Amino acid sequence: MLTHKELKARALEREDVKDEYDRLNEEFHFLDQFLKARAAAGVTQAEIAERIGTTQSAVARLESGRGKHSPSIATLEKYAHALGCRLELRLVTDKHPEK
Repeated sequence: MLTHKELKARALEREDVKDEYDRLNEEFHFLDQFLKARAAAGVTQAEIAERIGTTQSAVARLESGRGKHSPSIATLEKYAHALGCRLELRLVTDKHPEK
């Protein structure tokens, strides 16, 4: 039986899988920053929801990245401000631009 690490390594040998993994990696890294900031602030999803005027389930969807729609920049800013943070967006040159 393959371990998770071995299965991942085997899957990433396929170029199509690696491309999708790399594309999603940025999104998951971004979401992970939100989770770490909330944990560092010692704030629950319910508390964030109350601070930004939404529901706990909406915060859970935002943090999971599985919502039907991507959150707006305004929503991400509200979330960040509720934690005493600010949202910083930047454009970074892609080393492998799509053609």
